[in-house]
Amino acid sequence: MLETKVVCIQCGREYALSAAISGCETCDGLLEVKHDLEALKGVITREWAEKRRVERGFPNGSGVWRWRELVAPFPNEAIVSRNEGNTNLYEDARLAKWAGLENLWLKHEGENPTGSFKDRGMTVGISHANWIGAKYVACASSGNTSASLAGYAARAGLKALTFIPSGKVALGKLSQTMAYGAKTVQVEGSFDDALELVRRVSKEKGVYLVNSLNPFRLEGQKTIIFEALQQLDWQAPDWIVVSGGNLGNTSAFGKALWEMRELGLIGEKLPRIATIQAEGASPFYQYYRSEFTRFKAQKPETVATAIRIGNPVNLAKARRAIEWTDGVVDMVTDTEIMEAKAVLDRSGIGGEPAAGATLAGVRKLREKEIIGKGDRVVAIMTGHILKDADSIVNYHSNPANPGANPLVQMAGTLDDLMKLLEEN
Repeated sequence: MLETKVVCIQCGREYALSAAISGCETCDGLLEVKHDLEALKGVITREWAEKRRVERGFPNGSGVWRWRELVAPFPNEAIVSRNEGNTNLYEDARLAKWAGLENLWLKHEGENPTGSFKDRGMTVGISHANWIGAKYVACASSGNTSASLAGYAARAGLKALTFIPSGKVALGKLSQTMAYGAKTVQVEGSFDDALELVRRVSKEKGVYLVNSLNPFRLEGQKTIIFEALQQLDWQAPDWIVVSGGNLGNTSAFGKALWEMRELGLIGEKLPRIATIQAEGASPFYQYYRSEFTRFKAQKPETVATAIRIGNPVNLAKARRAIEWTDGVVDMVTDTEIMEAKAVLDRSGIGGEPAAGATLAGVRKLREKEIIGKGDRVVAIMTGHILKDADSIVNYHSNPANPGANPLVQMAGTLDDLMKLLEEN
């Protein structure tokens, strides 16, 4: 096994790979997994990556575990996988034109087993829990995390406990959580309140926590970038754009790019990360606007439930990622999110509202001329279109919304049908 450690990014204290903690016991700083990159130089090459990609057996069939030396070198018998990853990178001339770009790719993480990018991190978190012999796993969630946790815990035969903000989780995500068998607790308050509760349960009762405070979660999410760059034949884009809630992806993407550069897989110039928040849940944007001098948590409210978070736990890592890559942070309104989502859906690709936030952010940054027309942009679609069916029906039921596609009521006769076809 490679010498892989868990390290506090604040005070530098080191922990064993088998440690079951989600924060530094000395300073309460964020933990991250540190790989022996020097030992991996010359081993992990573009040719190595291509060979792994065509090996379809376990565990290389997984878009996460084929990168296990850069994720977590657990023994194969500990790995709990559903061949997550392997998501498509789409090009669509209509979406590129709508965003004002010549070169736009959409990495669709909604194609993962439970329908969101969370599966990439969850396979690693649950595998770690399985490896160290945990019996009970838990998370707080705005929806996608609980669905993913429930699915992977069920595969591993572990008991699962999820805490969700009451009335603030899309039914598509809640139904997955219930169906997979997780015990689900609705908490009066926000996601941030639910997270505080589950952190206390984890610390006092020894329940294994799998929120993105868990450093192994972010190691899995790094592979979104590994995979996207390989799909682009290692020609790094100018921008990687992603919506931001708890900021796990922003954090993971920065680490992924830094490691790829250290290993010589990409050049010295890193793609710039752009994190897009919803206006009603934009504490990271406000922090960025203050040049990272003042942070204030918010009481979040947005139609994009996946990013309805007012006090992101990965703040320090996300700031580091933005600084490493000379990135930017911006925000979009709920109206802009849903309009972008409607355009995305009508392309035949589709996505949850948080994916709409990504696309809306791309367009806004182009309008501000922060992103150039000829820049090469990869936009991350975070979740499947059916993750939040209610938002779709509500949007299209209002004919005043741009691109609305309301239901048509008719008597059902052939004459009525012919008249409708002629009108359209």
